[in-house]
Amino acid sequence: MTYALTWLPKVLLDAGLKVAVQPGWETRGHGDVGAIRGVICHHTAATQKGNAPSLGVVTNGRPDLHGPLAQLCLGRDGAYYVVAAGRANHAGRGAWGGVDSGNTSFIGIEAENSGLADDPWPQVQMQAYLRGVAAILARIRAPASMCCGHKEYATPPGRKIDPSFDMAAFRAGVSAILAGTAPPPAPILAADPLGRPTLRRPTQGPFVTAAQQLLGVAADGVYGPATEAAVRVFQRSRDLVPDGIVGPKTWSALRPPLH
Repeated sequence: MTYALTWLPKVLLDAGLKVAVQPGWETRGHGDVGAIRGVICHHTAATQKGNAPSLGVVTNGRPDLHGPLAQLCLGRDGAYYVVAAGRANHAGRGAWGGVDSGNTSFIGIEAENSGLADDPWPQVQMQAYLRGVAAILARIRAPASMCCGHKEYATPPGRKIDPSFDMAAFRAGVSAILAGTAPPPAPILAADPLGRPTLRRPTQGPFVTAAQQLLGVAADGVYGPATEAAVRVFQRSRDLVPDGIVGPKTWSALRPPLH
């Protein structure tokens, strides 16, 4: 069964964010969600190493709690992994804004961070966190006040401590984005040192042909579904964000470099 939150990738992409949908995401969930009222922010409390080492746990769960554990997992590089379109086990007991049906009524975002004082939040990740939450709230026509931290939602008070940043300041940032008064975000992707363009559907041309040749797929110069699928497979094999987009990191991993 395909669940209700199939709009998530487009909403995030339209906000200029990097998105990687995970296999089976459209049919993953503990049943469907209800009317979405807000967003609950989390941090993974996992290792300090790697971009999204908790992705497998967020997707598949732990021995004591079945996955998915959130609809979205946010990597340290600002990439959103879309894990589930259905209900996720992320909220537990609690309430926010008069709503106590957390798993049914709130989208959960698990952001990669250990929660320790010596694990600072990268700026690119925090910008993506703010803009992703703002994009979701705009889609459901909810104010910034309907974004909360797990530590604010959970009862009894003190049951949860995530996320490790100040939620009042975070909501102020979300509010500024919703109002259109926030400064434009810095680009998530760095420039390719060889000047190669970022490739995605429906790009066409010689750079697409070159990438297809390096990937070993039909080199017709058209970036279609088959090329995107091959890019995702390649990215997963190199531990890159499997977003199906050939950006600087994927270009760098493809060999030989183009001239």
